[in-house]
Amino acid sequence: MLMRVEGPVKPGLRMESADGRRLVLTQSGVPVLFARQRVTWYGLHYARTARYVSPLEPLRAELARAVAEFADPGSEEWTERWAAHGGAALRSADDGPLHEGEWHLAPDAQRWFVDGNWPKLLAHDPDRGHLTWFGYGDPDEDARDLLPLRALSHPEAPRVKAYRRQYREGVLPPVFAWWISGLNSPVVLDGHDRLTAALAEGGRPRVLLLSLAVDARWIALCAEGPAKEYEQRIAGLDGPLGPSRVAHASREFANRLRSITHTPDLTRAWPFPGGPAAWDAAAAAHVPGWAPDADR
Repeated sequence: MLMRVEGPVKPGLRMESADGRRLVLTQSGVPVLFARQRVTWYGLHYARTARYVSPLEPLRAELARAVAEFADPGSEEWTERWAAHGGAALRSADDGPLHEGEWHLAPDAQRWFVDGNWPKLLAHDPDRGHLTWFGYGDPDEDARDLLPLRALSHPEAPRVKAYRRQYREGVLPPVFAWWISGLNSPVVLDGHDRLTAALAEGGRPRVLLLSLAVDARWIALCAEGPAKEYEQRIAGLDGPLGPSRVAHASREFANRLRSITHTPDLTRAWPFPGGPAAWDAAAAAHVPGWAPDADR
């Protein structure tokens, strides 16, 4: 789903930055996540403050089952219905990330999520940790593809157990995540307990990823090569198997165009008031004792 958002200019949930690769995610003026990129650009250190609140209202089981009755879970119609629900909820949220511009809320078209990294979230999700971007010499458990903004609940917590039942029934709603380019990672906007439920059942959550849409001119430029390649490929497909081969090539071409169209744009970050010194003081106040080794 592509959304055109007219405002606000500065959202309630936003990234702010200061010199020295310092980042902070604030919600209604309260820091919820501090991060410091490593000087080598191999990853970043982060610290959660336990102050994050989902901008969406809790999803009721009745709604989950109603959407599942409307369309098969995981189908395009089911996904569109949940994208429309999430988009409307985010538009009305005072403490959400939407600001002026065009946004996508859609499944992961970039194939960002690595299947083998999902179990690491239940086994290793510290409030103060490290995300590796390339893995060179870093612990394997730091290679995670999604950053929760609060600690995940225990798999046997009552709310998680209710979602685990929904997962077994096949009606569990998706997790809503937001791609933040400065973190080089999506964060969980809504659905921390649904995430835990899916993983606790040995499955994988369905994720709808929010991101700023790239410029149409950039899309057109990037699509030129694949379009020419597609035209040349189908021009030589004939014979009895020609139609099926054309259909296969067309599906591949459509997937490539979808990947280009849904490429996330850079996340906007506002200057942190007071610069590096103020950021250091805020980090010391909200996550005392956190000392990220960002110089390697």
